[in-house]
Amino acid sequence: MGHMSQLKQEYRALMDRLDHHAVAMPRPEDQRALEGWRELLEFMYTPEEAELASRMPMVPTSLRRLARRYNMPEEKLKQKLEPLCDKGLIMDLVSPKTGEAKYLLAPPVVGFFEFSMMRAHDMFDKLAVAKAMDAYMHGDDTFAREVFGNDTVVGRAMVHEDVLSQGIPEVLDWERTTRLIEESEQIAVSHCYCRHKAEHLGKACDVPQEICLSLNGGANFVVRRGFGRPIDKQEALSIVKKARKLGLVQIADNVKNEPAYVCNCCACCCGQLTSINDFGLNAVNPSGFEPAYHPDDCKGCSRCSRACPVAAITMKPARAGGQRKNELRAVFDSELCIGCGVCATTCKQHAINMERREHPSHVPENTIERVVRQMVERGRLADLLFDESESRGAAFLNHAVRAITKLPPAERALASDQVRSRFVQFVMKNAPAIEA
Repeated sequence: MGHMSQLKQEYRALMDRLDHHAVAMPRPEDQRALEGWRELLEFMYTPEEAELASRMPMVPTSLRRLARRYNMPEEKLKQKLEPLCDKGLIMDLVSPKTGEAKYLLAPPVVGFFEFSMMRAHDMFDKLAVAKAMDAYMHGDDTFAREVFGNDTVVGRAMVHEDVLSQGIPEVLDWERTTRLIEESEQIAVSHCYCRHKAEHLGKACDVPQEICLSLNGGANFVVRRGFGRPIDKQEALSIVKKARKLGLVQIADNVKNEPAYVCNCCACCCGQLTSINDFGLNAVNPSGFEPAYHPDDCKGCSRCSRACPVAAITMKPARAGGQRKNELRAVFDSELCIGCGVCATTCKQHAINMERREHPSHVPENTIERVVRQMVERGRLADLLFDESESRGAAFLNHAVRAITKLPPAERALASDQVRSRFVQFVMKNAPAIEA
C-alpha cells in the first residue's frame, strides 16, 4: 500500500486527531503491523468519513455545538454522523434524564476496534478487518504499549465472588460483578470482539461468543446501534454464572461508578490477557483480592496452574514427610496475579480461596478520572482541556479539575506542567493579536 505519504490527507488528519485521544492508534515500525495499520483506516473509514471524524471532539458534545464547529445546519450534520455512529466510529451517548444525544470520536480501544466485531453481520469485510487488526496488534508491541503501557489501564479484574473467604469484613458493591448488574438500569449482551476476530482468523476456542455485557449508557448505545441485544438482569446474572463455570476472567471498565461493560475473557483470545502473556505488560488492573493457599488440602493436581489466565501459578516439587516421592505444590506469583479467582473456582479440593489484597491498586472513581489519569500519563492532558480553542463548558471543566486534584502530588505537578505548556503555546501563537 506504499509509504505513509501515500495515505490520503483525510486519513493523515484522522491519525493526528486520534493521536490526541486517551488511547491513540500509533504508527508501528514493523512492516506487517504497518500494513495492518493502514488497511484498518481504509477499511473502516471512507475518505469523507475520515475528514469528518478528524474534526470530532474527544468528549461528548451536543449537536448544536458541533453544528457551529462544522459550520453546518444541525439536521444536515446529523445525517452525516448517522453512518459513522452505525459503524461505531463516532459514539452518540443519550442522556437518560434529558434524552439529548452528545457525540464524540470513538477511540480505538475501548471503541471502534470492539464495535467492528461485535455484530455477527456488518458493513465491514470481517475477514479483512480481522487480518488487519491481527497484523497491527501483534506485528509488534507498539499498539499494546499505547493501550497498556501506563499505570492507568482500561480494564480491571473482577473476583469470582463464590470463592471469597467468609471472614472478609466488607466487599464493596463496585467489587462485585453481581452488584454491578443488579444496579444497572439497562443491560445488553454482545458477541465477544476478541473471540469473533479469532474465529475469522481460524483460531477460535470453544467458549461461547455472545457473552460480553454492556451496562447503562454503554448498553443504550450498543442496543440502539445494533451491536448487541437487550437482556434483563436475570439473564445477565446467568451469563456471569456460566462464565465462571467456564473458567473465564471477568474484566470490567476500570472505574468504580457506572462501569460501561463487563467482559468474560479467555486467555487464548482476549487482547488484554494476551498483552500480559505475550508482551509482559500490566494490562489489567488487579482486583482487591489475592489467593490464599492451603497446602495441606492440596493434592498437587495442577488444575489451578493450568487454569490461571496469566501464568501466575507454577507447580513445584515438595518433599512430604514419610513419603518416598515428592509431591507437587502450587507457588503463586503475586506480581503477576490479577486477583480474578479462576484458580480458586477451578480447585476441587478447596485448597484456595480469595482474601483481601494487602496493598490494592487504585481504581478511578469514574470515567472522567480514568481519562484524566490516562491523559496525564501520556502527556496529553492539554489536548483534553483545550481543543482548537473550543470551550469545554463549565460542567466538564469542573469534573476534570476535581479529578486532577485527586491525583498524587507527582502526577498533579505533571498535569500542571502540561497545561502550563499548552497555555504558553497559546499565548505565543496569539501574541500579535493580543498586542494589537
